[in-house]
Amino acid sequence: MNTLPRIKSVSPMDGYQLSVLFDDGRKVVYNVAEDIETISAFSDLKTVEGLWPQVQVDKSRTVVYWNDWIDLPSDTLYEYGR
Repeated sequence: MNTLPRIKSVSPMDGYQLSVLFDDGRKVVYNVAEDIETISAFSDLKTVEGLWPQVQVDKSRTVVYWNDWIDLPSDTLYEYGR
């Protein structure tokens, strides 16, 4: 059984990038700017003042989110982060 990577911490960076640290010690930078351009709900991250820095990790530590409709799963961050 594969388990989702668990997020230890997340920090918003300039240029709509996230710095994500996982429980296994892996640290990645994930570019959310690409998602903002392709996923309509994510445009709020640019247009709603103060929303971007409010990123949080959910209680399961397998999702980062900003509100009820903008989130990213840990496996996406893990796989596509650099």
